[in-house]
Amino acid sequence: MNIIWLGHGSFRIEIGGQVLLIDPWLTGNPMLPEESHAAATQGATHILLTHAHFDHAADLPDLGKRLGVPIVGQYDLMGWWEETKGSEVIGFNKGGTVDLGGVAVTMVHATHSSSFGGAEGPHVPGTECGYMIAGEGHVIYVSGDTDVMADMKVFNDLHAPDIGILCAGGHFTMDMKRAAYAAKTFFEFKTVIPCHYKTFPLLEQSAAALAEGLPGVNVIEPEVMKPLTF
Repeated sequence: MNIIWLGHGSFRIEIGGQVLLIDPWLTGNPMLPEESHAAATQGATHILLTHAHFDHAADLPDLGKRLGVPIVGQYDLMGWWEETKGSEVIGFNKGGTVDLGGVAVTMVHATHSSSFGGAEGPHVPGTECGYMIAGEGHVIYVSGDTDVMADMKVFNDLHAPDIGILCAGGHFTMDMKRAAYAAKTFFEFKTVIPCHYKTFPLLEQSAAALAEGLPGVNVIEPEVMKPLTF
């Protein structure tokens, strides 16, 4: 299994014979050069979306059409894109699980916001979420954009994820200290991978506080397009 950071909150996860793109932000992503876009998306089988903000969804649904793969996400937005954009979608909702060819994906709660702009102001298509991705003997918690939530204890009780991909840049999401608190209070991760940081000066630039707050946990600061193999 490979987890590959595409910068910001975007990932490529190669698991159980599937290639999942998580919030693949290509156009305008300052961390992922254009010459890396093809390699980042090659062989994708599904796109998973946590919410509708531009830095997560700007390239959808055009990317889904170009790659010929379904977009997997919250029911309301998926239905809207299916109706208005002709997208191939898999729409479900929090607490639901879908089988993506042997990889089980469960949608879980997040606390953030979800909208995109329009001529008459912002549209709010459904709500933000995270995912539990199970395959190859691992369970990966993808937090999406969120703050700390007591719900996280329920997530751990039900799914026992060993890998956490946690937003930790601050300002728009929990920061490194809050992410460390969430991980040590509610989870029993073996590995934690921070994201949604470094992209802009406004966000945290180092995961040192996360590592300091999680002794005994393998905290990995990912490098863009460098596979982490498990």
